[in-house]
Parts: sequence; structure tokens; C-alpha cells
Amino acid sequence: MDKRSVLLITEAAEYSSRFSTLLSSLGYTNQLELSQKRALSWLTQGNSPLFILLNITQSGPAALKFLACIRETNGAVPVVVAASTTQIRLVVEAVQMGADDYLIAPFDAQQAQLAIEHALERHKNDQAKCAAPDLAAEATFSSPEMLRAANIAKMVARTDVPVLITGESGVGKEVFARLIHNRSPRAQKPLIKVNCAALPNDLLESELFGYERGAFTGATAEKAGKFEVANGGTILLDEIGEMSPQLQAKLLHVLQDGEFCRLGGNRQFRADARVIASTNRRLEEAVSRGEFRDDLYFRLNVIRIKIPPLRERKEEIVILINYFLQKYRDKYHSSVQELSPEFLQTLLDYDWPGNIRQLENVIKRHLILPEMPIQAADFLQTVPGRASSPSVVTPAVVPTPPPPLRTSVPVEFSSLKEVGELAADRAQREVVLRMLDETNWNRKLAARRLNICYKALLNKIKKWQIHRPAPAASGIGRRRIASIGSVADSTQFVVHAAADVNDAM
Repeated sequence: MDKRSVLLITEAAEYSSRFSTLLSSLGYTNQLELSQKRALSWLTQGNSPLFILLNITQSGPAALKFLACIRETNGAVPVVVAASTTQIRLVVEAVQMGADDYLIAPFDAQQAQLAIEHALERHKNDQAKCAAPDLAAEATFSSPEMLRAANIAKMVARTDVPVLITGESGVGKEVFARLIHNRSPRAQKPLIKVNCAALPNDLLESELFGYERGAFTGATAEKAGKFEVANGGTILLDEIGEMSPQLQAKLLHVLQDGEFCRLGGNRQFRADARVIASTNRRLEEAVSRGEFRDDLYFRLNVIRIKIPPLRERKEEIVILINYFLQKYRDKYHSSVQELSPEFLQTLLDYDWPGNIRQLENVIKRHLILPEMPIQAADFLQTVPGRASSPSVVTPAVVPTPPPPLRTSVPVEFSSLKEVGELAADRAQREVVLRMLDETNWNRKLAARRLNICYKALLNKIKKWQIHRPAPAASGIGRRRIASIGSVADSTQFVVHAAADVNDAM
């Protein structure tokens, strides 16, 4: 754990020992507890904690002003807000003002750990974005198709109409969603992303619209949905084609009337969030099969942006390679400055069925293990259902035998701890993959057998960007193409794994 202090800010003495004990139980023993006034003085002196746990139970609305001061003083420090069940509205405002996550009492140690890990992960992503220019901000495209798509995105950004972004998995749909949001009048408000394929539909409904206390078993407190959190900003509905027809009807009502009710409630909430939807499915075919509502399709398809696959815009491969080299070189402490001409030609010859994500993974691997030659089998893999290009059979680089184990680890790894962490991560991934295969991708059953919580398993699937294999059969329940080598964009590409009916069992 980071040696820096965890800053606990609370105005209520009765909560002090409770939060301190909670943090200690999670391993955060290096704690500093201060009032809001003293904490602000400490931060203005240039101190930077590992993260801040801000208890607003007693201070209420005054805590929002304090949060604004924190963001002005140290805009990058992760902040987790703790509040009571009567302060949901304050929590929503806190998230909109820059809080990374929140806790609603009563909560247990596992919920606290997930919130803290999420806040720290967001902080890492922000640091990565600061280390290199953002691809969406640069919008550096050279192919005619991408230039046209970028121009449409820039023009439509000034309006509030829905946008539908289509393209294969890994082509950069989320990059375009961020480009639209960052150039819109809503840029100072949050961009909230929801993966419609990652959750069963009953959970997805509560995630989008929230729920009232007592709405279902386990709903011990009310919870704000993503539409509330995205108020004034933008909500990205990723993999919209996986949403059930029943939930599609509720979403259509939100788009038409701008209002919704929480699950189990009757109160009307305004949905002032710009909607961007993305999918790698052919929605026209889904409409014709009755799997997607035609009225919702026409409502979303006001402006459509189609992102071509990487194999159709190979002139951008060099631009992307340079971008990823700049982005990850310092992060992985790599000495690689450029690729050899032979290796570069191999990358240019390949047709990239995993698109930009797969290319990003290859560059990451090369930066981490520059002394280990990359063989064709390491990344030139054929996605099931798609034939490989001729260059896969005869790569430009003739692979040499791998060096002995002691020399395969780059000199940048200065300690055995780093090597051990890398090996442990790979071993865990293999175990998770095997368990998912044994349980036929029933993720809840896999989580139970692995003796971890369901959300922790989803986080690992997202971290390793594991995609579910697709069988020959077609239909609503078909699984998605597997591509272990695919990688996410710098701002957390979500896992494109179809929600399985077995997960609800």
C-alpha cells in the first residue's frame, strides 16, 4: 500500500473511531484525522494524501463548499464521500462536483473497499491522461472516413440531440463519445458510462434509474441512478443493443418526456442528461428480428456516426503506435523509444481483428518485455469466426528462440516484487479463465467457486479485458467474440461481455 496518509475528514466525534477502525481493517493504518478547517490548511501546504474519506453526515450542504475547495487546492486527489440515507441528493451533487465515489450508511467493509479501489483507479487513469495527450482531445485522424466521422462529432457536439455510434468492438467508439462530450456545453459536467451488456437487465434498470428503500430485498436505502448522477452532463449507454425490450420501453419514455421514476417509487425525476448510445451490433437487423424496438431505434438514430475498423484505415496505425508509445513508456518505465522497421512492417501488414484495443495490447507488451521477441502467435491471433490475413501466416519478422528466463525480464524491473506481481496477475487470469469456461460463463457461479464477490470478478474481467467466446448459434443469447488480446482505451473501456441469463440464477 502507498505509504502516504489516508486523510479522514469528519466533524462528528461519534463517527471518528468507527471510520478509523474501518480503514485499519482494510489495511490503511497510516491515517490522519482532521476537521474540514484543519484539513484545508494541511492541503494548502502542499500535502497530498493517498485518498480522502469525507464524512458529510453532520456538515451537510457545507461539505459541498468544502469539496469545491479541495478540488481547487488539489484537483487530483481521490475523494470518497460518506453520507446518510437522507442525503442522497447531496451525494449526487458531490459526484457532479468531482467526488470519485460514495458510501451510503449502513455499509460494510467490502463496500468501502470497492469504493476506495474505484476512486484510486480513477486517479491512476487521470494520471495516465496527464502523462500523454488524450486521443479524443487530439482527434488526430488521417483517413477520409475518420476525418468525416470526427467532423460530424464536432458539429453535433454543440447540440443536445441523441447520437448513435456504431462500429466493431475496439474501434474507438468511446473515444468519439468523449470527443462529443468535451466539445459540448456540458463539458464541465460528468460523462457517465453504463455498460448495458455487463449487468443482468433487472440490475441494469436499478443502475440507470436508481431505487427507493424497500424496492426489493436488500434495498435498505435509496440509491440515485446514473441518470441522476449525470444530471447536466452526458450519459453513454454502451452496448445498447443488449438491453431487454422491457427496459428499452422505459428508456424510450425518458428520451421522449425527460422524466423517470426510481425502481419501487412514484416520484418523478427530471433527466437532464444528453444521451449517447454505442453498439457493435447491426441494430437494423435486431429491429427486423423484433429484438430491438423500432421507435427507440429511430429516437436514438438522430445522428449516426459509423467508425470503420482499423483494417480499413491502416494509414493511422503509425499515429496510434506513436500515441501508445508516448502514453505508456513512462508508466511501464520502458527504454523503448521506437519500433524496429521490421516489427513496424509486421504491424502494418496485419488486419487487426481486435482493432485499436488489440494494437494497444501489443504495444504495452513490447514496452514491458522489450528483450523478449514477439512471435506471431503472441498477438497475430484470429478472432473466432474471422479468417486471418496472409501476413499472419508469413510475418515480416522471423521470430528467434526466446532467451533464458533470467534474461527475459527487462532491466526496468528493479525488484522481485514487480516480477512477482506480474506473475501472480497472469496466474490469476488463467484461473479465472478456466473457471469461466467450466461454468459456461455463469459469472455468479464462477465468483462463488473462486470465493470472491461477484463485483470483484467483474472488475477482474474488465481489468484483463476478457471477452466471452461466441458459439456458432445465433440469437439473443449468443455469446460475444473472444479476444483476450484486446485492450481498453485510456479511460476505462468496459468489458464487452453479453449478460447471461445464467448470471441471474
